[in-house]
Amino acid sequence: MGIAALITWLLTAVGGFYLLSVWIAKGGPRRPSASHFPPVLIFGHFALAVVGLVLWIIYLLTDTDSLAWVAFIVLLPVAALGFIMLGRWIPSYRARTAVPATAPATTAGAGTEQVPAEKHFPVVVVAGHGLFAVVTVVLVLLTALGVGGS
Repeated sequence: MGIAALITWLLTAVGGFYLLSVWIAKGGPRRPSASHFPPVLIFGHFALAVVGLVLWIIYLLTDTDSLAWVAFIVLLPVAALGFIMLGRWIPSYRARTAVPATAPATTAGAGTEQVPAEKHFPVVVVAGHGLFAVVTVVLVLLTALGVGGS
């Protein structure tokens, strides 16, 4: 089950890294006033997830039960930050879908409203990232509890 958790964690990381790259490419850290995601929220989520993943890999190599629990505990604030970002992303998604298809395109710089970087996130990537994250948390917890152990 530990390897399954690693696989889902890596799939989650791929989706998260893609979302991070879109956010950066669309100006998220350069225009923090236009984004609903403060850089500390994004980079904190990312950093904690990487720390947890490294701990999980070390756990798999050493089979030290306490590391499984530490990795799980690190995942809790990662999940909390992820839910905060989801809550902040939903209004951007709704605003994107509320724009009529016949609305005239504005030229760059013509409008005074700045488009948040997260408005460019593909829904399927956000959903996949969240789904794999939930599965990862459950698998890590089950592994730490010794369910399906070796």
